[in-house]
Amino acid sequence: MNRRTTRTARSAVAALIALSAGLALAGCSDNAEAKPKLQVSDAFMPLPTSDMAGGFLVVKNDGKTADKLTKVTSDLSDDVTIHATKDQKMQEVKSFDIPAGGELDLERGGSHIMFMGLKKKPKQGDKVAVELHFEKAGTVKVDLPVKEATYNPKHH
Repeated sequence: MNRRTTRTARSAVAALIALSAGLALAGCSDNAEAKPKLQVSDAFMPLPTSDMAGGFLVVKNDGKTADKLTKVTSDLSDDVTIHATKDQKMQEVKSFDIPAGGELDLERGGSHIMFMGLKKKPKQGDKVAVELHFEKAGTVKVDLPVKEATYNPKHH
């Protein structure tokens, strides 16, 4: 190899390294932008009057990527499902969409979390730990404060 060939080869290798690093960094920033930015607020559980209970909360997505709530788990019950209410009838659903820049509102009289076969009845003032499982954002732990049976944040 002569000097000219060596210099050209080194320049080509340096250019490839710079290009690879640039692509890797671009991939990292794309992944950061692709993840939803979820915030949970207004979480509560009305005081259960039977072996069933409802859970309510708001999930706000400040990110540029949509997500889905796919499952809810809790030590309070082995049978926790998510329900949509349509035409005053509730039905179990597989997931709830959370649009980019939007929110999911689980509220009384509407879509909600359903706890069946409670292992124990929480008292007013207790907090019920739940895990919200999202398709892209992963698992988020939330405490649902137990409020009086008639509590409705829209009226307080």
